[in-house]
Amino acid sequence: MKITIMDPIPGEEEEIIIKCKDLSPKIAELIAELKRSEEAEKVKYVHKLHVYLDGEIHLIEPMEVFYFEYVDTKVFVYCRSQVYEIKKKLYELEEMLPAQDFIRINKATILNLNKISSLSPTLGGRFEASLKNGEKIIISRQYVNALKEALGL
Repeated sequence: MKITIMDPIPGEEEEIIIKCKDLSPKIAELIAELKRSEEAEKVKYVHKLHVYLDGEIHLIEPMEVFYFEYVDTKVFVYCRSQVYEIKKKLYELEEMLPAQDFIRINKATILNLNKISSLSPTLGGRFEASLKNGEKIIISRQYVNALKEALGL
């Protein structure tokens, strides 16, 4: 069996093409799983976040977010150059955001894995993540294994 993965042309819809003589039960099972997961993603994940800044409501894409942090009973949304407030709890955000992109890294923080530029170990089994906006953030040792797994390390 040959598997080919190609990047779509910008603006082109993602597509899966299966070439086979007979539709085996295993291939039919894979197709059904792909359809189920696609439907689950449509229902489960949010496409825009409603965030607040200076009394105004802003709509942002989840992928613009570097991390979410719980501070003094509020949850803040850190983007490249702006910090917003969001009226959600961290556990609600974990359910709304794609698990392959966002991961809890300590009790008070959810990190966008796509915004990590580098990782380095620190004292006590913790890690420090350098983000693409120049910020550094600590991953507590309880979450290091989950982070490594998510990154395939």
